[in-house]
Amino acid sequence: MPLPKLPSKPATILATQDYPSAGAARPATKTPAAKKVAAPIIEAAIAEVAKPVRNAATKIKQVAALMVAKPAPAPAVAAPAAPAKAAPATKGKVTPIKSVKQVEQPHPAKHKAVEVQLKSSASRAADQRGISKLFVLDTNVLMHDPSSLFRFEEHDVYLPMMTLEELDNHKKGMTEVARNARQVSRTLDALISNTDDDAIEHGILLSKLGNKDAKGRLFFQTRLQSADLPAGLPVGKADNQILAVVRSLESEQEGRPVVLVSKDINMRIKARALGLPAEDYFNDHVLEDTDLLYSGIVQLPDDFWNKHGKDMESWQESKNGYSSTFYRVTGPFIPSLLVNQFIYLEPKNGETPFYGQVKQINGKTAVLQTLRDFSHTKNNVWGVTARNREQNFALNLLMNPECDFVTLLGQAGTGKTLLALAAGLAQVLETKLYNEIIVTRVTVPVGEDIGFLPGTEEEKMSPWMGAFDDNLEVLNKSDSDGGEWGRAATQDLIRSRIKIKSLNFMRGRTFVNKFLIIDEAQNLTPKQVKTLVTRAGPGTKILCLGNIAQIDTPYLTEGSSGLTYVVDRFKGWTHSGHVTLARGERSRLADHASEVL
Repeated sequence: MPLPKLPSKPATILATQDYPSAGAARPATKTPAAKKVAAPIIEAAIAEVAKPVRNAATKIKQVAALMVAKPAPAPAVAAPAAPAKAAPATKGKVTPIKSVKQVEQPHPAKHKAVEVQLKSSASRAADQRGISKLFVLDTNVLMHDPSSLFRFEEHDVYLPMMTLEELDNHKKGMTEVARNARQVSRTLDALISNTDDDAIEHGILLSKLGNKDAKGRLFFQTRLQSADLPAGLPVGKADNQILAVVRSLESEQEGRPVVLVSKDINMRIKARALGLPAEDYFNDHVLEDTDLLYSGIVQLPDDFWNKHGKDMESWQESKNGYSSTFYRVTGPFIPSLLVNQFIYLEPKNGETPFYGQVKQINGKTAVLQTLRDFSHTKNNVWGVTARNREQNFALNLLMNPECDFVTLLGQAGTGKTLLALAAGLAQVLETKLYNEIIVTRVTVPVGEDIGFLPGTEEEKMSPWMGAFDDNLEVLNKSDSDGGEWGRAATQDLIRSRIKIKSLNFMRGRTFVNKFLIIDEAQNLTPKQVKTLVTRAGPGTKILCLGNIAQIDTPYLTEGSSGLTYVVDRFKGWTHSGHVTLARGERSRLADHASEVL
């Protein structure tokens, strides 16, 4: 890839309205044409300023509107108000006239214009008044996050007796819900031990077990609380009993906001219909708006090399059999970047685009590395080449042995599984960097479950791995030199190096020199993702693939998914990387279906 041009010869010809004299090789001087155009505008502006105007802001707006009202016919005089002593453009010191809309970051994300209100009106009013709240927890909150008792800061937590009853009903079994229920029971037992009855009545300090962030108290329902609910509601149902407790607490503690916290949407709707404040448990939400999720890619401004290439250093290094170029640049755009973030600059005037990756950041100085072009046939990975810019970025992460953790997000058909499997086969069978490929995924069916599956662990998991079988078939078709027998032998070899494992047996394992692919990771909770990622031993690479728009696990949302959690927590780490794949490459039918359905 060619080197970017030095500041003495700018790499990009900027737009006329941004840098009017950037293309000039000499300082801007007043020409007769400029005088003819500028004179009437300046005279009109002076006459306008001379008028008595009450508000100074109105005066400035009127003058600015008058200056813009008559556009200049020639590019050389597009901004007549530019300073006459501007430096030559060849030194890269031309000062543009910045408008209000021009900011340092030229690539703003296009977010949805949706205001997300997570808190109830009672909570927002209490926050404005600075009053501590009393949160009544539903059972599903405790079973979703066993540490939720300590996540309410200075506010108090109230547990109805029906919540404890439901915890007792769910404590048996080997599921994640049962384990969480048992964990909550052990935590409550530790809190209530060595405590007399008066302390239980007046509340137990939540900071008793060392959780310094929890400054509130824990209250239990110690007596029967009766409240009038609508006659049509069944009395014996657990949700209705919890709602009755909330209404009773509201009448007992007047002036203090009592808020029900539940992960059950219908429970919150029922509470709001009864006039009770209710809200979701959003402490595990990484982001309120998933459009703000880290994408791993940023577009450089058009004037990047003009502003950051003054004292630029460049050198070449060879790593892993590939020679790459490094640049050390300094400028105002650097603090907005992250380590291992991909950057690109595609000039609109036909010049060579620049693709790179941030390797180091120190204040306003960064080290940028050029990328390997995997879109070229000579750099194919197991016969697969990158079809777009994002796939090229993803393959640079997948084929980098120094990158231990990779996350790929994207809609159906963007090539997540195919790229991961091709990179795994190339590094297991060709370079021998890893011993074998381990594939796992969450077994959450889209429709009705078909019952128990026969066979061993791998045979039970094989119906869930249809996506990998399809991609293996595509990868095997690329090998046409050996004929049918050669393809059959290759397929047997590949099958012997790919192991399909279930998530249910991952606890306590350690993977050494493995290429671990976690498919459909959006259906994992943050705790499950932590369990999987901590299985990595020396020389192991972990890939998390998924689409946060297709979540099948109950009580999980785009903001609280384990995949969103790890993308946000691992960004900026030296040995991890993330790419959001944007374009579908499966087929024109699949791409059109993703847009219109």
